Amino acid sequence: MTTTAPPADSRLIGRAHYASRAVLEHFLARHGATFLQQLTLRATVLADGPLELDALVEQIAGSLKNDPADVHRTVDELLAKGLLAADGTRVGPTDAGHELIAAVLAETGGSTARIYAGIPPEDLAAAGRVLVHVTERAEAELAVLDGQS
Repeated sequence: MTTTAPPADSRLIGRAHYASRAVLEHFLARHGATFLQQLTLRATVLADGPLELDALVEQIAGSLKNDPADVHRTVDELLAKGLLAADGTRVGPTDAGHELIAAVLAETGGSTARIYAGIPPEDLAAAGRVLVHVTERAEAELAVLDGQS
């Protein structure tokens, strides 16, 4: 572990994100799932019940800053794989969808524990506060930039 930490900046935050994402994608590949499929499916698994398709697409596209059309295609893929089921305009996970998310969580648990092992709780809390501020400011900046288009 690095003992002299550089100041947090976009490059460092991005490197941490992509390194962590690569670990997750290693496990997802075992199941023939993509990062976007997992995020979309996980949102439905964590919901209290079926979600309106438009609300799900807005949630995922908004959090990832993705094109909503990409999320719609992902929902279609999950429906075709039998991981999501549709009831009118609402979608929810099937038993297979629940099982996939549970399997990925179980498989990634050891890696996640090793990645975060030994990091003091106060450091994790400080990092969390910084990331929340950076996210809020970046989203505000994006809103201004989108308003200029």
